[in-house]
Amino acid sequence: MTITSIQSRSIFTPRPGQIAPKVNALNAPMLALHPEIQLEVQSLREGLYLFPVSQESPESTTSIEGAGLATPALALPPLEESISRYVLGLVEIFGGRRQPMQLARLSHRIVYAKIVALAGTQREIPKIRRVYISEPAQGVSETTVTLRIKDRVRSLALRFEGSDKRWLCTELVLL
Repeated sequence: MTITSIQSRSIFTPRPGQIAPKVNALNAPMLALHPEIQLEVQSLREGLYLFPVSQESPESTTSIEGAGLATPALALPPLEESISRYVLGLVEIFGGRRQPMQLARLSHRIVYAKIVALAGTQREIPKIRRVYISEPAQGVSETTVTLRIKDRVRSLALRFEGSDKRWLCTELVLL
């Protein structure tokens, strides 16, 4: 009979009163409606951008981590054409027909890492069934693509933001 010992691990959890909670109107918006609770109100920066922004100055418009500056919609190339070319290239990368580097300039570095991980994972090129494009704000586009991969139908969710006079993919999720 062997006896195994289990090492005890202690996990530090602060007790009530040890850490003051940082509650404001951004992380608890429903509390702002309460008549007796006063919360500090911080202003949001214009648009719905996912570019990395420091927490100290959310209204900053300077280039952070190479994300570039937000570009107004009038200065951007045609949305539907840009998205269809990006999706076609992405599908060909999944099938191993293209190199991921071809989409590096049009992708955020985090998205590019996802593309590299998914490159060549499919034996055949997935078929694009339908592309749905919505624009929740100026210079921001959210896209859903339905793909047929062999016998299955999968969804691809993409988010594009106008940056440096081009559409930059800032989020990619294959469902």
